[in-house]
Amino acid sequence: MYKNKKSGFLGVLVTIIVLIIIVIFSNNDSGVSFFENIANKVVSPIQNGLTFIKNKVSGNENFFTNVKDLKEQNEELLKKNSELETSLRELENIKTENEQLKEYLNLTEKYGEYKTISGYVINRDISNYSRTIVINIGSNDGVEKGMTVIGDKGLVGHVVSVTETTAKVQTIIDTSSSVSAIMSTTKDSIVCKGELDSDKTLRAMYIPTDANVIQGDSIETSGIGGLYPKGIHIGTVQKVVSTQNMIDRYAVVETAVNFEKLTSVLVIKNN
Repeated sequence: MYKNKKSGFLGVLVTIIVLIIIVIFSNNDSGVSFFENIANKVVSPIQNGLTFIKNKVSGNENFFTNVKDLKEQNEELLKKNSELETSLRELENIKTENEQLKEYLNLTEKYGEYKTISGYVINRDISNYSRTIVINIGSNDGVEKGMTVIGDKGLVGHVVSVTETTAKVQTIIDTSSSVSAIMSTTKDSIVCKGELDSDKTLRAMYIPTDANVIQGDSIETSGIGGLYPKGIHIGTVQKVVSTQNMIDRYAVVETAVNFEKLTSVLVIKNN
């Protein structure tokens, strides 16, 4: 009996407390219910987070706009760079043409005693067994087989075949080439032949036993044999190689023409 009264008293007390709490929240000045207040406490942080992200995204609009502008500027710079490269190539072509014209003038002045046809190298075959070049002038220009070809520094070779617009030239460094020559100081006759393992030197052979070969001596065409005119510079003596038999000694002749860099030539017309 006592327990029932006690339980009833607690129930009345709990009811009174609940009613007081409801009255307090009902009279809240903000007019927000208890449950609304709880909801606000839960939802507000989420809303604040979303608002923060939105503001960040909105602020990045300028960033994306700047990226677009930078991309357009980069494309413009690439275009200008391409145009500058094209202009540079054109200037280099003009420079090359001017250098070729200058070489032609120098050649024409240097070999004014000959009637010549000017041309330039368009192909070359510098291998172990064949050292030939192709020039851009042919029969239409008056070039014929057997004509002598010279460069700014000296003898290049002779024409071995001709088309209407091109000519093939066997150079003096070709292993099958043979040039009758003389040494400028002693006037002794020798023969210069191409070497298998070099495109910069010749081997001077058949040196007279009593000839005094001097290092640095100039070697010129002798005019003997009728292939090359007399007096065209071939090269200079680099060294003399002695053997047990004086008849077999020979000299290494460095060619006056640099065949790796040869670009402009003159073809001497036959008289």
